[in-house]
Amino acid sequence: MTSQMEQLYQSVILDHAKNPVGRGLVASDGDRAGHALGESHQVNTTCGDDITLRVDIDTAGGAVPVLRVVSWEGEGCSISQASVSVLTELATGADLTDVDRLYESFRALMHSRGAGLDPDQEEALGDATAFTGVAKYPARIKCALLGWAALKDAVVRSGAAAPMTSQSAPTTPKELP
Repeated sequence: MTSQMEQLYQSVILDHAKNPVGRGLVASDGDRAGHALGESHQVNTTCGDDITLRVDIDTAGGAVPVLRVVSWEGEGCSISQASVSVLTELATGADLTDVDRLYESFRALMHSRGAGLDPDQEEALGDATAFTGVAKYPARIKCALLGWAALKDAVVRSGAAAPMTSQSAPTTPKELP
C-alpha cells in the first residue's frame, strides 16, 4: 500500500473515531408489530474494548428484513470505535442479506493480512476498506471485528433471521469470531 493511501485510510479511521456514527443507544419502545429488536454486548478480553450494540429490524416491509436502526455505546481504541461507526453507516437501511454480505466481506478483509479483497467487495465495503492496514497486525484484528461480532449476535438475538452466515457458530457475549 502506498504511503499516500495509508494516510488516507488513517484519516478515515481517525475521522470516524472522533465523529462516530450511531453512538448512543437508541431506546427501544418495546416490541412493536413488524419489528424485531436485538442487543449484544461484546468485550475484547485482550485489550478491554467493549461495545453494546442494539438493532431495530423491520420485519414487515418485504421478503427480507431491513436493518432500520443500529445504535451502540462503547469504550476502546480508535480502531474498535471507528470500525463500529463505519459498520453503522454501512448497515443502517440495508436488508439482512446485504448486511450478511458486508459482515462476511469485512471478516475476509481482516483475515487478508493486508492484501485486500476483490474490487467488488472493496466497493461494497466503502470506508471499511480503510481497515486493510489493520489486517497486517493480528492483535488489532479483534479490535476491528468487535462491533461486527456484536452486530452478528444482535441480529441473531432479534430472531428476525437465521444466523448470519459464517463458518462458525453464532457468537455469544464476550466471544469474538
